[in-house]
Amino acid sequence: MRTPSITFTEHALWEMGRRGLTIVVVRKVVRQADQAISVRAGREIRQSRVYSKDDGKDFLVRVIVDIKRNTLTVVTAYRTSKVEKYWRQS
Repeated sequence: MRTPSITFTEHALWEMGRRGLTIVVVRKVVRQADQAISVRAGREIRQSRVYSKDDGKDFLVRVIVDIKRNTLTVVTAYRTSKVEKYWRQS
């Protein structure tokens, strides 16, 4: 099976820049998320804990993704320190 391509909306790129998230970090979360939460058919939140050397603490990077055939479209992405609020316990 082919690996899905990842595309970014203009909004996502703008928000990522504003929030200091790199394409490399967001791609890694999309491809290797610690958790994927279905929001509705064709949309997921993919999230991973990421350590920030600048801040010296863990953050949760959340990426909202639309899924269509072999394309994953990043709608927006952000980081939050509220890991406990969004992390799903198994």
